[in-house]
Amino acid sequence: MNAMIFAAGLGTRLQPLTNNKPKALVEFKGKPLIWYAMQNVINAGAERVVVNVHHFAQQVIEYINSNQWNAEVLISNESDLLLDTGGGLVKAKSRFIPNKPIIIQNADILISTNIKKCISSHLNSGNDATLMVKNRNTSRYLLFNNDYRLIGWENVNSNEQIKVNEESIHHKLGFCGVHVVEPSLIEAMGESRPFSIIKAYLNLADRYKIAGYQIADSDKWFDVGTVDKLNEAKLNY
Repeated sequence: MNAMIFAAGLGTRLQPLTNNKPKALVEFKGKPLIWYAMQNVINAGAERVVVNVHHFAQQVIEYINSNQWNAEVLISNESDLLLDTGGGLVKAKSRFIPNKPIIIQNADILISTNIKKCISSHLNSGNDATLMVKNRNTSRYLLFNNDYRLIGWENVNSNEQIKVNEESIHHKLGFCGVHVVEPSLIEAMGESRPFSIIKAYLNLADRYKIAGYQIADSDKWFDVGTVDKLNEAKLNY
């Protein structure tokens, strides 16, 4: 099993905490955020972890290299150009163990869910990608049919909606920033360039099996991409 940690973001919503360090190294209860993401994917069975870097890239590289991990860890350096989530994944594809799926987690996500269950579901389903989702309030929803196949996306604040097809919407769920993807789907995303992985999934959903894996309402999940959300997580996680 491969893994990738998205750690290249600018972290502008976490300022001033990110004025002199990358978002991935902002501390939560004595450990940098990336430590929690690394533990999640390694405990889930990742043999090789690729970490992408851009903002204060050298700080992340030094942190990774100064710690012992129970997996091989490689860096995908985007210092020259920030590639967003989709482009970052495509750029990193040559660093993965060939022909093995990749479990992906955003560095600014804290989650109590046993990721192994999501991986097992993915492997048993024959999905090309499995997106961890939760029944939660958000401004942006992923839309699924009755079989949890991805059929669209919606921004409730702007009333923007993208539909892959005309199937009926049965589930509107919030993305958890954790997903499992097959190498063949990465190949279908084309050349490395700045693009969102969610938009890539939507573009490919009519030709590939991209589905949701819903976690329990009781599972703790926090996107700590803002100072307020980070402080909330410190009280409740």
